[in-house]
Amino acid sequence: MDEQTLVQAAQKNDLDAFNQLVLAHQQVVYNVALRMLNDLDTADDATQQAFISAYQKIHTFKGGSFQAWILRIVTNKCYDLLRSGQRHPTRSIDDASDDPDVDWESAALMRDDAPLPEEQVAQKELEAAVQHCIDELPREFKAVVILVDLQGMDYQEAAEIVRSPLGTIKSRLARARMNLQDCLHKFKELLPAQYRSESEGSHD
Repeated sequence: MDEQTLVQAAQKNDLDAFNQLVLAHQQVVYNVALRMLNDLDTADDATQQAFISAYQKIHTFKGGSFQAWILRIVTNKCYDLLRSGQRHPTRSIDDASDDPDVDWESAALMRDDAPLPEEQVAQKELEAAVQHCIDELPREFKAVVILVDLQGMDYQEAAEIVRSPLGTIKSRLARARMNLQDCLHKFKELLPAQYRSESEGSHD
């Protein structure tokens, strides 16, 4: 069944159809939650809560992108957790390098077909630096940089997910990238050469 048919079936309380939707989207939902929260267990909780909420509210889905709809739900769950201070890190993203549920290929800086052991160490250090700088962003900036730069969504999709005008998304993303560049300048020895030269050039 195509996605629209699955949604229509789920709206008629077909749990099997909803479970197929979960399987299709749980990876990207979890990845967004993990990047937002930087904690494996809390990201698991946020992902589970998002899908429970989606099942309870599936009758309110009026069409369009189901992925955008479920990502809006999980992003709001993450906002709530960050706002309330309920996030108590137990296993940070640094501990996830061998976790099969984490799609590190979503981050362009992390891509490498067959890294050597020393390169794996460097990648892990770079990943930690990138995540540290993401954590430093205001949550609205964090959401757009995760959705666009890490998950590869376009501006319109991100605008739909966070329910902000397209111009606001572009502005937030530009400011988020500047903040990230400034933050990553502190870790410039970890950056690939092309990023290191850009970072150095911006501070001349």
